[in-house]
Amino acid sequence: MGGIYPGPTEEGLSYQRLKCSLYPLVNRFWVMRFRPVLVFHHPDSVKVILKTTEPKPTSQTSIYGMGMAWLGEGLLMANGDKWARNRRLLTPAFHFDILQPYVKVYNEAVDILMVKIEEMSKNGCQSFELFSHIGLLSLDIILKCAFSYESNCQVLGKPYLYPDFIFYRTQKGKIFRRHCDFVHSVSEDIIDKRRQTLEKEGLPNKTVGNKKSRYLDFLDILLTAKDDNGTGLTRLEIRNEVDTFLFEGHDTTTSSMCWTLYSLAEHQEYQQRVQAEIDELMMNRDSDYIENSDLQKLEYLTLCIKEGMRLHSPVFFIQRITTKEITVEGMKIPADTAVAIELYNLHHNAVVWENPMEFQPERFLPENIAKRDSYAFVPFSAGPRNCIGQHFAMNEQKVILARLLHRYNFKLEPNHVVRKKLGVVMRAENGIRVVATPRKTCMS
Repeated sequence: MGGIYPGPTEEGLSYQRLKCSLYPLVNRFWVMRFRPVLVFHHPDSVKVILKTTEPKPTSQTSIYGMGMAWLGEGLLMANGDKWARNRRLLTPAFHFDILQPYVKVYNEAVDILMVKIEEMSKNGCQSFELFSHIGLLSLDIILKCAFSYESNCQVLGKPYLYPDFIFYRTQKGKIFRRHCDFVHSVSEDIIDKRRQTLEKEGLPNKTVGNKKSRYLDFLDILLTAKDDNGTGLTRLEIRNEVDTFLFEGHDTTTSSMCWTLYSLAEHQEYQQRVQAEIDELMMNRDSDYIENSDLQKLEYLTLCIKEGMRLHSPVFFIQRITTKEITVEGMKIPADTAVAIELYNLHHNAVVWENPMEFQPERFLPENIAKRDSYAFVPFSAGPRNCIGQHFAMNEQKVILARLLHRYNFKLEPNHVVRKKLGVVMRAENGIRVVATPRKTCMS
């Protein structure tokens, strides 16, 4: 099957599913007719790459290369020894004890969103757009949990603008450069102020008099992490990780929560099952806050979040470049081959998933998971380069969605058409508009 890719739209996704149905293991496409890329979208091919630490391509024609000016060589972009060292130094930032205090931040942030929803309702708004409001909520959370500061940045690109010497001479390139400079200056300001605080006061989470100081956060760990030889991260390395964490902890969770709410609004029977689970959990409580101890009890909500990430794939592809010859199902693939692991295709591969276009949370019941390859569902990637913040992301989603679904019934605005759009993450062309109706069973 040949043909030109229709673009990052619903038509493009349909094209991808067709290619996947014709070639369930792997297929090939060409970038600008001179660079072949192999597309892996089956557990048997995907695992060959994900089990390794093969590098991510950083050429100007790769998605990572296009993001380098913004994010630098943080964990998302870094390769080799640099990636391994930074991964080791940053792992403590996502320890269970570090994540626990963030649940209070999630609850307080969603309180603000619910006040906004109430105000919109009073002002006659019949519906509101999810991505804009959930996006601000997740940005608020990541900044409070990690940096206690505000910032924002988003970029898109076109193939003919890949070369830097062309792109940075265009109006969009100049705007992008200004945005990057702004984000970098904000990040450096955050870093410098926190470094000064640590030099004066030491690490937080210690008792000061009769009062406990703030919780230990991501930036504290970045600034104090040391190798065995006592060497820490450089100022640039810290800035790169700050920028990377802002992106990965904001856009991806926004996409996942919006699409999960979309699916539950579309399928009221599943929404009602989630609400019944939350109602039982909240019974006889003085507060509707979700606690750390509640997270494991939100079992059916967790199934729905996972199915939302499968069906809508917030991070829809990963890239790698082979450094040595590899073999996939008897096929020899030479070194220096570009590989795209299409998570969207993998999560919709009809050889792997029955009725892949349907929303069916029961797919993730333990007995059904046991029947599938562990590499059939990898929304946070897998292997040594899996997402370091996946527990943070799942906890955040559980708290926010549980609080919203306990307070409101969500329905889709009937006259608004939702079409997927592939950007940095999976979004909707014209957003997702929902109607939120207060539930009589929830606390006032």
